[in-house]
Amino acid sequence: MTKLFNPSRLAGALVLAAVALFGPAVSAHDYKLGELHIDHPWARATPHGAKVAGGFVAVANKGAADDRLVSATAEIAEHAEIHEMSMKDGVMTMRPLADGVVVPAGSELALKPGGYHLMFIGLKRMLKPGESFAGTLTFEKAGTVEVSFTVAPIGAGHGGHN
Repeated sequence: MTKLFNPSRLAGALVLAAVALFGPAVSAHDYKLGELHIDHPWARATPHGAKVAGGFVAVANKGAADDRLVSATAEIAEHAEIHEMSMKDGVMTMRPLADGVVVPAGSELALKPGGYHLMFIGLKRMLKPGESFAGTLTFEKAGTVEVSFTVAPIGAGHGGHN
């Protein structure tokens, strides 16, 4: 007698369906612009009343020439700036980088907490964990790419993960 219901086949079919449905979502947070690979743009959640937020992303330059991140935008802010945070003589300083920051050829630029980062200024609303918002990243040579920033908890570290 032929068995019409096979649990193993059903499980396999469900796994394939999940990969088909959710596979693109996993890679949807990565972007390619020419020789640049942009990985997981994210921001930290903000407390009520905050007027600024930090944005973070990793950019790998697979090309033979340097490029430069020169500007960014975010729909949740009046404007965005590229900032550098550093420690000098025990004092933490933060300053905007008017000329942007280099994405070295054959290397990676990491915008992360405590270093280079995006500063979203004049927030239009509070950022809540789990949501996302649209923005752009503009590079001197490669041009502009539209991205989606995911919002991680307030204390999130590298990559939006604690």
